[in-house]
Amino acid sequence: MKRILVTGGAGFIGSHLCERLIMEGNDVICLDNFFTGSKENVLHLIGNPHFELVRHDVTHPFYAEVDQIYNLACPASPVHYQYNPIKTVKTSVMGAINMLGLAKRVKAKILQASTSEVYGDPALHPQEESYWGNVNPIGIRSCYDEGKRCAETLFMDYHRQNRVKIKIVRIFNTYGPKMHPNDGRVVSNFIVQALKGEDITLYGGGAQTRSFQYIDDLVEALIRIMNDTPDDFIGPINIGNPNEFTIKELAEKVVSITATKSKFVIRDLPADDPRQRQPDISLANSIINWSPVVELEEGLEKTVDYFRKIVV
Repeated sequence: MKRILVTGGAGFIGSHLCERLIMEGNDVICLDNFFTGSKENVLHLIGNPHFELVRHDVTHPFYAEVDQIYNLACPASPVHYQYNPIKTVKTSVMGAINMLGLAKRVKAKILQASTSEVYGDPALHPQEESYWGNVNPIGIRSCYDEGKRCAETLFMDYHRQNRVKIKIVRIFNTYGPKMHPNDGRVVSNFIVQALKGEDITLYGGGAQTRSFQYIDDLVEALIRIMNDTPDDFIGPINIGNPNEFTIKELAEKVVSITATKSKFVIRDLPADDPRQRQPDISLANSIINWSPVVELEEGLEKTVDYFRKIVV
């Protein structure tokens, strides 16, 4: 049994991770300030003697004796991270400093949930870990992109200077149950609009491409990276589904699954929205013997089933 801290543990990814870690017999401290996370996501875990929920903001130091830290805290959808961009940068940068400081003090292994956004609007396709990216440092998405890039820098420097045991994971588009219905992400947007019978908004006509991975595949990869890789493997490592779809193809799949009569409406593409996003997961294949197993249609059906219960 390990004592594990999950920051952002009541969020979409964090809550699934907490559930899996508890199921595997660990003690879990779930840390969240509930800006985008929700108690509802972990309500079924409250009362479990191996689960502890703490309201805390990672921009302030936190003290606990733990063996592992999964640093997931940060709003991850454009709607949420652009709502308070300064807070977003603080969460990524100061949160990383505080969690790395904790890891240094208690000699814990720490995993940083980074993002494919560090690649920006990529000139290389698909994106491999050696690619430095094409990021606008002064755009409306920069608070998230550059915050995560700085967090990676901090992780590397704590590793080199203080020998902190780190793992850096670049997470690509992930979807599934417990997504916030108003988070502005394309999967939840389309499903909510379809279930309400509203027109489905296609920005830029939907020709831009994305790769979508189901939440269970991501959680499996995170746990393998934390537990099944040697200490000298630090990443970064891409975790995502390499199967590429246009946004319009995604919308058509959602329409088919929900059997809605919604129509497509074209809107202008937001500033700095990447035209392509597809991971090269060769490293994940070789290092942790991982590749996603849930196909898009199967994952969308499970996600639609979840949203049917909460969308009225």
